[in-house]
Amino acid sequence: MTTILVVDDEQEMRRLIELHLQKSGFDVLHAENGEEAINMVQSFTIDLILLDVMMPGKSGFEVCQDLRKFTSIPIIFLTALDSKIDLVKGLTLGGDDYVIKPFTATELIARIDAILRRTRNITKDDKIIKGILVNDPAARQIVRNDKKITLTLKEYELLHLFMENEGIAFSREQLLERLWGLDYESGTRTVDTHIKTLRLKLGSVAGKYIETVWGIGYRFEVKQ
Repeated sequence: MTTILVVDDEQEMRRLIELHLQKSGFDVLHAENGEEAINMVQSFTIDLILLDVMMPGKSGFEVCQDLRKFTSIPIIFLTALDSKIDLVKGLTLGGDDYVIKPFTATELIARIDAILRRTRNITKDDKIIKGILVNDPAARQIVRNDKKITLTLKEYELLHLFMENEGIAFSREQLLERLWGLDYESGTRTVDTHIKTLRLKLGSVAGKYIETVWGIGYRFEVKQ
């Protein structure tokens, strides 16, 4: 069964979300603050995290940043309308999507299902080898010189798309539509930030595989 961790300091909100998730067949775990959430992720097998942005102590963004140091579990932010402007920051820190409070059960489940589908659709057995990078789609894992690289879901999807389409230039708009599926208000800035972070994680050699195509967008190419 798919397990979802709900991180929110409001008990009533956690219970309401749990009710919606259980009706849709999900197993649910709870955490009321960032420290408890990190402990839960380290102790249980979790498939997706619903993370409230505004919490006492560490904010959801800070918790996301801490989690991304050791896990790529998909994260959906739960945020009030007045904090929507900060979501660019959340997405660049490693968040995969967001839902604005108040939200309907239908919207929440649809966002969850969309991310889980993308995660599970990458099931090919054949590894993709490009330069010093090895992409294992079945494990959703990137290896560089025999060392695993920790990527967020969006970073992995971005690199996977590039490696499957070496030499093809994608516009920022195409990448937004393919990987995010929505016209985020943050627009192409989100793509640029993810590219920057991805290059840093890939390192000085492999990072250069992702080329900027001026006036268009980006292209992945390994030059011998």
